[in-house]
Amino acid sequence: MAKRKIVFVIVEGPSDDEALGVLLAKIYDKDSVYVHIMHGDITTQAGVTSSNIVSKVGNCVKQYAAQNHYKSNDFKEIIHIVDMDGAYAPDFAVVEDENAVKPVYSAAEIHTANPEGIISRNARKRENIDRLKSTGQIWRLPYGIYYMSCNLDHALYGKLNSTDEEKEEDAYQFAKKYRNDIPGFLKYIKESDFAVGPDYKESWNFITEGLHSLERYTNLGVCFGVDNKNDTNEESGAV
Repeated sequence: MAKRKIVFVIVEGPSDDEALGVLLAKIYDKDSVYVHIMHGDITTQAGVTSSNIVSKVGNCVKQYAAQNHYKSNDFKEIIHIVDMDGAYAPDFAVVEDENAVKPVYSAAEIHTANPEGIISRNARKRENIDRLKSTGQIWRLPYGIYYMSCNLDHALYGKLNSTDEEKEEDAYQFAKKYRNDIPGFLKYIKESDFAVGPDYKESWNFITEGLHSLERYTNLGVCFGVDNKNDTNEESGAV
């Protein structure tokens, strides 16, 4: 029997793991799934730029490997799931609202008390995502980045601006619903009207247009359907 390999999955928060971790483990049942919780968005972290983000992602994998005495060939692939947060929306969609201490998202606008800060964040996030979506390998492993737009709660549950408590409850209910119905989950994530695919590169071209990065879309289904991630990427960012 072939040795089980590690599918290294990067998500932004605990509720993302709660919603998807058990489902991914069942989809990749011949391998071992490890979900790395980033506790934030690496594409907007201070000091992370398009020139170093590939190595930053690679370091997450390498650190886990070193801590557990693994080597690169113990891994199968890296799956990176990110929230879009309206990153590609035009600047005019960022609306000043002194009551919006935290950004408030809709399918058309971002309301914020600090529009300059959000516009700057979006620019940084776009540059970093553009680098990652054209990267086919990290640490000599197949790498693919997939989006939840505007965020995971929006894509999976059709909700925006959820509280942490709502995120946790919705994630629990979602995992409970599909944990024994993986075909149902795959149908939902690949065939719903918010699913974008099946081509990896084209799915990324789509989400960068107009207000799509604020609207409800995901290309996660591409991860489970078409093995063309590396073929369609413009360059390889092996580190």
